[in-house]
Amino acid sequence: MADGGDMELLAAFRKFAVHGDTKASGKELNGKNWAKLCKDCKITDGKNVSSTDVDIVFSKVKQKTSRVITYEEFQTALQELAPKRFKGQSKEEALESIHKLVEGREPSNAGVTKVAKAAALDRLTDASRYTGSHKERFDGSGRGKGREGREELVDNTGYVGAYKNAGTYDQKK
Repeated sequence: MADGGDMELLAAFRKFAVHGDTKASGKELNGKNWAKLCKDCKITDGKNVSSTDVDIVFSKVKQKTSRVITYEEFQTALQELAPKRFKGQSKEEALESIHKLVEGREPSNAGVTKVAKAAALDRLTDASRYTGSHKERFDGSGRGKGREGREELVDNTGYVGAYKNAGTYDQKK
């Protein structure tokens, strides 16, 4: 196998290893990302290699107490899957074919949920249309008031608002 192809295989391994995990170092691949690699690189074809086969191979090559595989274990896993995926080829040809599927690939984001921007969402989140107690939680521009809008804050100035209207009520009688 060419040295450039091995580097592309390592690059693909690292891209899938860090996918979806901000703390990942890129040196170890977990089971979820292994399954994603097999699906995205079309190793899993549904006929010869299923997702169950992928999980079994992962369990076989990883350390007994570990939950991740290293690059060396990854290569062993590809060697296990190659003859199963490419049945008519010799072991070496099958391994080369499976390497070509993986080399230079990266995780796809197909099917990722996009942010909905519909008229209904705008209408529901428009603070100027709120009524009742919810209206008091926002200022005139639609920004939330924070704690002031949720809680009755005690005003320790000595002034009591109830006394303000007490005199006007008696005068109207």
